[in-house]
Amino acid sequence: MLEGIFDNLQFWHWWLFAIVLLILEVFTPGAFFMWLGAAAGVTGFVLLLIPDMGWQLQFIIFAVFSIVTIFLGRAFFNREDINTEDPTVGELEKNLIGKVFEVEKAIRNGSGRVKVGESTWKASGPDCEVGASVRVVSVNGAELIVELV
Repeated sequence: MLEGIFDNLQFWHWWLFAIVLLILEVFTPGAFFMWLGAAAGVTGFVLLLIPDMGWQLQFIIFAVFSIVTIFLGRAFFNREDINTEDPTVGELEKNLIGKVFEVEKAIRNGSGRVKVGESTWKASGPDCEVGASVRVVSVNGAELIVELV
């Protein structure tokens, strides 16, 4: 019964399957379906080169490439973290304390925005105008507590 369904597999079926797997990856945590999608895409390319390949061999190729891409992906992305003496590396919020930034949106009634690099952060502190310089004294979640410089 399955033979009739799979007898007409074309390369574009594998590519469509690859796209579905990549879309599924967007909605799931981790990086697993991405590797299966890559394997499906490669299987489609192999089938494009050898169009008279049977469905059984196609599934074997997909399985082999799935295993290979999963292991390569895990090896590449699961590298050990770099050891450092600085305990604040990777903690952007703590690194912002003491830094001086420019007010992007005037702080009114204790709330405004400051420019941090290419982005802006919510800021709390004394009222001040756009362009004023403020120093970060603490961080509360995604909000910077600032004082006038």
